[in-house]
Amino acid sequence: FLAKFKGLRGTAFVIFGYSDERKMERQLIADYEKTLEELLGKLSADNYDIAVDIASVPEYIRGYGHVKHQHFVEASKREAELIARFRNPVVGAGREIRVKVAA
Repeated sequence: FLAKFKGLRGTAFVIFGYSDERKMERQLIADYEKTLEELLGKLSADNYDIAVDIASVPEYIRGYGHVKHQHFVEASKREAELIARFRNPVVGAGREIRVKVAA
């Protein structure tokens, strides 16, 4: 029965698409695309690791209902911290350099 309505996916006729959670998911996709554009526009060897961390933030937004909302709040805070570090890097805070000292 439900297979007959498969063609309606992604259209205005899917009533479940109007829920706050579904609206949030669509907004998250749009925001993620904008974030990736910014990251790619400023990507370098020095900020590669933090860019990967930022790009992986959505992986932590899981679950349904209040669980998903809590993960979203936590991920948003983490993303804001990472983006601030990406936009304003600390000089010399890139990769760790180890110097071997002879005894």
